Amino acid sequence: MNEELFIKKYYEKCSDFLSNCDVTENIIEAKKIILETKSADKKLIFAGNGASASIANHASLDFTKQGKVKSVNFNESAFITAFANDFGYDHWVEKAVEHYGEVGDTLILISCSGTSKNVVNAAKYARKSGIHVITFTGFLESNPLKEAGHINFWIDSKAYNIIEGIHQIWLLSICDLIIGRTEYSVS
Repeated sequence: MNEELFIKKYYEKCSDFLSNCDVTENIIEAKKIILETKSADKKLIFAGNGASASIANHASLDFTKQGKVKSVNFNESAFITAFANDFGYDHWVEKAVEHYGEVGDTLILISCSGTSKNVVNAAKYARKSGIHVITFTGFLESNPLKEAGHINFWIDSKAYNIIEGIHQIWLLSICDLIIGRTEYSVS
């Protein structure tokens, strides 16, 4: 394997996704919904699995601290294991949203495949409950999570790390758009 060529092609692929996936309208619409959530004194709820849970955790922090939008995420191990034990793994996020979600909240779900039953079930529950749903997915365009969202960010890739990196950039660009700049003090 030519490592230099691998890295060059890797970054070219990332650059192509950032340049050629026009998500501008979705980002502006997501900002609008998030600001409506904030002005109604409601909250953002973030969830995902694995690395997507880490992205959810990071975004929840930035939207709260920098974006001044109340946000929560479901990444605490005792919380996850208790809800998964009591309600089943496929339903733990749905039940968490049932316990914490309110009409007017916005649920942001992140899944590379868009097929994780726990987040798909949460999206379906949220839609029936008056909670906005924003999704970040990859793999197949017609994945169940994307189909359950109000606003959907999809990347045509099956490369986990590339999908996750692009998801993080898209999500945090919404936060920076709300702030109105890319450079600011965090204290």
